[in-house]
Amino acid sequence: MLADSDSRWKWGALTARRLIPESEPQGFLLRGRATPSARQLAETGAATTGAPAETTLVDFIHRFGRPPGAGTAGGTATGEAGPDAVAAPGTVIVLACVGHTIQAALHGLARAARAGGPRPVVVTGYVGVVYEKLAQGLMTRHGADLVLANSPRDAELFREIYRGAGADDEAVVTCPLPFLGGTPYDADAVGRGDRPHRVVFAVQPSVPETRAERLYLLNRAAGHARRRPEREVLIKLRSRPGEHTTHIEALPYQRLLNRLDDRPTNLHLRYGPMAEVLDGTDLLVTVSSTAALEAMSRSIPTAVLTDLGIREPLGNHWFLGSGCLTSWDRIDADDLPAPDPAWLVSRGVRPTDPDDPTEGWGEARARLTGLLDRARDLAPGAPYYTVRTAPGHLPGLLARHGLDPEGAPLPGRAAPAGGPLIRVVRGPARGAARGVYRLAAQRVAPMIRRWGQL
Repeated sequence: MLADSDSRWKWGALTARRLIPESEPQGFLLRGRATPSARQLAETGAATTGAPAETTLVDFIHRFGRPPGAGTAGGTATGEAGPDAVAAPGTVIVLACVGHTIQAALHGLARAARAGGPRPVVVTGYVGVVYEKLAQGLMTRHGADLVLANSPRDAELFREIYRGAGADDEAVVTCPLPFLGGTPYDADAVGRGDRPHRVVFAVQPSVPETRAERLYLLNRAAGHARRRPEREVLIKLRSRPGEHTTHIEALPYQRLLNRLDDRPTNLHLRYGPMAEVLDGTDLLVTVSSTAALEAMSRSIPTAVLTDLGIREPLGNHWFLGSGCLTSWDRIDADDLPAPDPAWLVSRGVRPTDPDDPTEGWGEARARLTGLLDRARDLAPGAPYYTVRTAPGHLPGLLARHGLDPEGAPLPGRAAPAGGPLIRVVRGPARGAARGVYRLAAQRVAPMIRRWGQL
């Protein structure tokens, strides 16, 4: 499994385990701006076998795309997911990355297969709610063997887009988000005295963007805590200052909290896996976080805020028809929304048949089994984007990942051959370079952006 951020790591690792329950997935982290820290990975609650290895896309393709026996000097070619591993026939690769990275990986792996390398089965999809750049992101996923749609509605949209472009839509398959479910909501826990009534505001790194809007939401959460001192109000955070997620967070709520004149004592910041937080939640409040779907799947009361409007950049338009759109004013008055059952089914939050515990993953598993049964006979992947269909787009997209228009490494970007000595020297050098890059990307750049807003 290859992931490029904490949320995609969570989706990728859990998807791999759901697709092949008996598997022990090996995780790889794409080296870049959003590479998660060890703390962030731990908070996803989605472990893989062994410590995750950082890699570039070129190195990843080289590792899983070269033929058996073509190991680097001093290395091995055992089929294990170690530093010099190659993919054995029947290997499954879950690409949990942004769209342009997935497209580059598909081209690189397809070229390797045409050159006689192994033909892994490639699975990809979306980490959560798909509310923007639908066609753009979906076309970059074309060429994978399975494109997972998180709901019946998404599957219908995906197939419509592929057919509209004249592309094959056979890879689209419906299955729920892998982190839905969990302990059902216990509405009587507060009445029994097991815990205080808990309201959780699940924040997002980039929604909303402006300081004024983020301060507004923080003040409303604090205002609710003041009105209801017997309740515990939690601000659920995804990252600490300096850490990055899928999206850049230039204005962390931790720092904005210092601007509150009168912080109520029952308002707290909370880190940790979302699943653990939801275990004790009585109301989940958010603008458009996927956490809303996690809460709904457990029957936890869920509020999707309209205070800042219903706008595409906020993503809350995706929840139209859910019955959960509401405002802080109504929350303060304990006028809580109730989700529409039909909407929950159409969005994949609840199964069509609640008595069938296997519903949702059965089709994807069957399709994957069929692909693995004929893995040696599969033709190389065939993405829709080629130098013929997108000559003004594909070369630049591949170049940003170190590949030429045919999917081969650009000069100077090929995975270097070398034995243990070269790897010993290269490892610390790469580590130092990554440290400098992350300092610039995660600390210096956000500071410059904040200065620009003064």
